[in-house]
Amino acid sequence: MKIGIGNDHSAVELKNAIVDYLTQQGHEVINYGTDSCEAYDYPLAGEAVANAINAHEVECGICICGTGIGISIAANKVKNIRAAVCSEPVSAKLAKEHNNAQIICFGARIVGLNMAKAIVDAWLNAKFEQDRHIKRLALIDQIESKNH
Repeated sequence: MKIGIGNDHSAVELKNAIVDYLTQQGHEVINYGTDSCEAYDYPLAGEAVANAINAHEVECGICICGTGIGISIAANKVKNIRAAVCSEPVSAKLAKEHNNAQIICFGARIVGLNMAKAIVDAWLNAKFEQDRHIKRLALIDQIESKNH
Protein backbone atom coordinates (compact mmCIF):
# COMPACT_ATOMS: atom_id res chain seq x y z
CA MET A 1 0.00 0.00 0.00
CA LYS A 2 1.14 3.55 -0.71
CA ILE A 3 0.73 5.68 2.43
CA GLY A 4 1.30 9.41 2.85
CA ILE A 5 2.70 10.66 6.14
CA GLY A 6 2.83 14.20 7.44
CA ASN A 7 4.17 15.72 10.63
CA ASP A 8 5.38 18.84 12.34
CA HIS A 9 8.62 19.42 14.25
CA SER A 10 7.33 17.78 17.43
CA ALA A 11 6.75 14.48 15.66
CA VAL A 12 9.91 13.90 13.62
CA GLU A 13 11.19 11.03 15.76
CA LEU A 14 7.83 9.24 15.95
CA LYS A 15 7.21 9.79 12.23
CA ASN A 16 10.57 8.24 11.34
CA ALA A 17 9.86 5.22 13.55
CA ILE A 18 6.42 4.75 11.96
CA VAL A 19 7.92 5.06 8.47
CA ASP A 20 10.45 2.34 9.35
CA TYR A 21 7.68 0.16 10.80
CA LEU A 22 5.51 0.51 7.70
CA THR A 23 8.32 -0.04 5.19
CA GLN A 24 9.33 -3.21 7.04
CA GLN A 25 5.78 -4.41 6.39
CA GLY A 26 6.20 -3.74 2.67
CA HIS A 27 4.32 -0.45 2.42
CA GLU A 28 5.60 2.48 0.39
CA VAL A 29 5.55 5.64 2.49
CA ILE A 30 5.67 9.14 1.00
CA ASN A 31 6.81 11.91 3.36
CA TYR A 32 4.78 15.13 3.28
CA GLY A 33 6.10 16.40 6.60
CA THR A 34 9.32 17.80 7.95
CA ASP A 35 12.52 16.04 8.91
CA SER A 36 13.73 19.03 10.89
CA CYS A 37 13.23 19.86 14.55
CA GLU A 38 12.96 23.54 13.56
CA ALA A 39 9.45 24.95 13.97
CA TYR A 40 7.15 23.68 11.22
CA ASP A 41 3.47 24.48 10.85
CA TYR A 42 1.36 21.30 11.10
CA PRO A 43 -1.45 22.67 8.85
CA LEU A 44 0.94 22.46 5.89
CA ALA A 45 1.57 18.77 6.45
CA GLY A 46 -2.08 17.95 7.11
CA GLU A 47 -3.18 19.70 3.92
CA ALA A 48 -0.40 18.06 1.89
CA VAL A 49 -1.39 14.54 2.95
CA ALA A 50 -5.08 15.26 2.31
CA ASN A 51 -4.35 16.70 -1.14
CA ALA A 52 -2.18 13.68 -1.98
CA ILE A 53 -5.12 11.40 -1.20
CA ASN A 54 -7.49 13.44 -3.36
CA ALA A 55 -4.92 13.42 -6.18
CA HIS A 56 -4.56 9.62 -5.85
CA GLU A 57 -0.82 9.95 -5.15
CA VAL A 58 -1.35 7.81 -2.03
CA GLU A 59 -4.13 5.50 -0.85
CA CYS A 60 -4.35 6.82 2.70
CA GLY A 61 -2.46 8.93 5.20
CA ILE A 62 -1.06 9.25 8.68
CA CYS A 63 -0.65 12.66 10.29
CA ILE A 64 1.25 13.37 13.50
CA CYS A 65 1.68 16.59 15.45
CA GLY A 66 2.00 17.24 19.17
CA THR A 67 -1.56 16.16 19.99
CA GLY A 68 -2.88 15.00 16.60
CA ILE A 69 -5.70 17.51 16.93
CA GLY A 70 -4.38 20.48 14.96
CA ILE A 71 -3.13 18.43 12.04
CA SER A 72 -6.45 16.58 11.85
CA ILE A 73 -8.38 19.85 11.79
CA ALA A 74 -6.20 21.04 8.89
CA ALA A 75 -6.62 17.77 6.95
CA ASN A 76 -10.39 17.84 7.49
CA LYS A 77 -10.60 21.27 5.85
CA VAL A 78 -9.75 19.60 2.52
CA LYS A 79 -12.90 18.60 0.63
CA ASN A 80 -13.76 14.87 0.67
CA ILE A 81 -11.30 14.06 3.47
CA ARG A 82 -12.12 12.34 6.74
CA ALA A 83 -9.26 12.46 9.23
CA ALA A 84 -9.70 10.96 12.69
CA VAL A 85 -7.66 11.61 15.82
CA CYS A 86 -7.10 8.41 17.78
CA SER A 87 -5.12 7.77 20.92
CA GLU A 88 -5.86 4.04 21.09
CA PRO A 89 -6.55 1.20 18.64
CA VAL A 90 -10.32 0.76 19.17
CA SER A 91 -11.08 4.28 17.92
CA ALA A 92 -8.70 3.77 14.99
CA LYS A 93 -10.46 0.56 13.97
CA LEU A 94 -13.89 2.18 14.24
CA ALA A 95 -12.71 5.27 12.35
CA LYS A 96 -12.16 3.01 9.33
CA GLU A 97 -15.11 0.65 9.88
CA HIS A 98 -17.74 3.34 10.50
CA ASN A 99 -16.34 6.54 8.96
CA ASN A 100 -14.03 5.21 6.25
CA ALA A 101 -11.39 7.64 7.53
CA GLN A 102 -8.66 8.05 4.93
CA ILE A 103 -6.29 9.66 7.44
CA ILE A 104 -5.45 8.62 10.96
CA CYS A 105 -3.94 11.21 13.28
CA PHE A 106 -2.26 10.97 16.65
CA GLY A 107 -0.05 13.02 18.92
CA ALA A 108 3.66 12.52 19.46
CA ARG A 109 3.21 14.07 22.91
CA ILE A 110 0.23 11.81 23.65
CA VAL A 111 1.12 8.28 22.52
CA GLY A 112 4.36 6.34 22.60
CA LEU A 113 5.78 4.28 19.77
CA ASN A 114 4.14 1.00 20.74
CA MET A 115 0.71 2.62 21.02
CA ALA A 116 1.26 4.44 17.71
CA LYS A 117 2.05 1.11 16.03
CA ALA A 118 -1.09 -0.45 17.54
CA ILE A 119 -3.19 2.48 16.30
CA VAL A 120 -1.74 2.20 12.78
CA ASP A 121 -2.21 -1.58 12.70
CA ALA A 122 -5.82 -1.41 13.89
CA TRP A 123 -6.67 1.22 11.27
CA LEU A 124 -4.84 -0.43 8.37
CA ASN A 125 -6.31 -3.86 9.13
CA ALA A 126 -9.89 -2.60 9.47
CA LYS A 127 -12.34 -2.56 6.56
CA PHE A 128 -15.10 -0.05 5.90
CA GLU A 129 -18.36 -1.78 6.81
CA GLN A 130 -20.55 0.30 4.43
CA ASP A 131 -24.19 -0.73 5.09
CA ARG A 132 -25.73 1.87 7.43
CA HIS A 133 -22.57 3.95 7.36
CA ILE A 134 -22.95 4.88 3.66
CA LYS A 135 -26.00 7.00 4.55
CA ARG A 136 -24.11 8.76 7.32
CA LEU A 137 -21.13 9.54 5.10
CA ALA A 138 -23.55 10.94 2.52
CA LEU A 139 -24.96 13.22 5.24
CA ILE A 140 -21.44 14.38 6.08
CA ASP A 141 -20.84 15.09 2.37
CA GLN A 142 -24.06 17.15 2.28
CA ILE A 143 -22.90 19.20 5.24
CA GLU A 144 -19.56 19.76 3.56
CA SER A 145 -21.20 20.82 0.29
CA LYS A 146 -23.53 23.29 2.02
CA ASN A 147 -20.67 24.94 3.86
CA HIS A 148 -18.03 25.31 1.13
